Amino acid sequence: MSKPDMDGLRREAENDSWLFNPSSSSAPFDPFLQPLDIIEPWNFHLISALMFVVTLLSLSENFTVILVTIKFKQLRQPLNYVIVNLSVADFLVSLIGGTISFSTNLKGYFYMGHWACVLEGFAVTFFGIVALWSLALLAFERYVVICRPLGNMRLNGKHAALGIAFVWIFSFIWTVPPIMGWSSYTTSKIGTTCEPNWYSGDYNDHTFIITFFTTCFILPLLVILVSYGKLMRKLRKVSDTQGRLGTTRKPERQVTRMVVIMILAFLICWSPYAAFSILVTTCPSIELDPRLAAIPAFFSKTATVYNPVIYVFMNNQFRKCLVQLFRCSNQEIVDANVNPISEKDTLAHTKHCGEMSTVAAHVIVFNPRNEDEHGSCQSFAQLAISENKVYPV
Repeated sequence: MSKPDMDGLRREAENDSWLFNPSSSSAPFDPFLQPLDIIEPWNFHLISALMFVVTLLSLSENFTVILVTIKFKQLRQPLNYVIVNLSVADFLVSLIGGTISFSTNLKGYFYMGHWACVLEGFAVTFFGIVALWSLALLAFERYVVICRPLGNMRLNGKHAALGIAFVWIFSFIWTVPPIMGWSSYTTSKIGTTCEPNWYSGDYNDHTFIITFFTTCFILPLLVILVSYGKLMRKLRKVSDTQGRLGTTRKPERQVTRMVVIMILAFLICWSPYAAFSILVTTCPSIELDPRLAAIPAFFSKTATVYNPVIYVFMNNQFRKCLVQLFRCSNQEIVDANVNPISEKDTLAHTKHCGEMSTVAAHVIVFNPRNEDEHGSCQSFAQLAISENKVYPV
């Protein structure tokens, strides 16, 4: 075979290798200077459009949750602190990570430079883990309120604040090491987003990824599964004790449906990203199309859209407050929150605006004399669970 033919075969082999592993090229791809030339521009524009939609929905939904909670004093209960904390974390993920990802995909490369890459990688990871652990804390608080493993101790503002402080401090502990030298934040294979360095084969990076995966995915998932599992057993026991299947099975079915939705949403959003990180960590030489490698990160960002819908907007009482926010005048809102005339009048007013309870389907004590009060804006933390009387709101 002639030398020109051999050179042609070599160049063809290099091109094939570059298609699946850009780093194998003799001219390394620099995501801070140019787009990945094996990906057509319309691919980047499609991702940019998707990120625009996700970011816009997330910012509007989570801002609405925060605004309604601020407007209505009756929503500012200890059990709702974690939901607001979840919305704040999701809002910040979208505000920083979503807007940067939209902009860089619109350009086709990470034109903002290395410092912005580290900022996005840290911010998205940090606020994302805060949101993820907030879901675990929310599940644990529901378990404490329903199952009462601590006896008659009520969940108060101090307990909720301590839980939220733990979430932020714990998340910071496991997301700051890449900035300090234990692993690093780097661009993804597609070159438009930044994340922990899953692709390195160094022992230093491997140890961080394994530790990070265990503390920031396995542990919160176990907390969610165990908490909701015990909550389901408790409600089933209460339902069986009452014995009237026509009514007692309804709250159990409601809770079961909500718990299944919550767990499935968690797994759909985070499992692809977790599986991808483990795959590329254990097999750093694996050849993946950059577009395929970008899918798990996109799924994790959609959690900021699902969370408000599942944990807030599917709650009937919160929806009533939301409707009242847009229908009532500012004076009516002020009167409802600051100047109640009497307890009786307050209950009558807030009857149309229930508490944003953190329990998927409410379980309350049924009493004909105070049935109307249970429809009002009192905290679920103050509602006792009867072994004999259980009804859904």
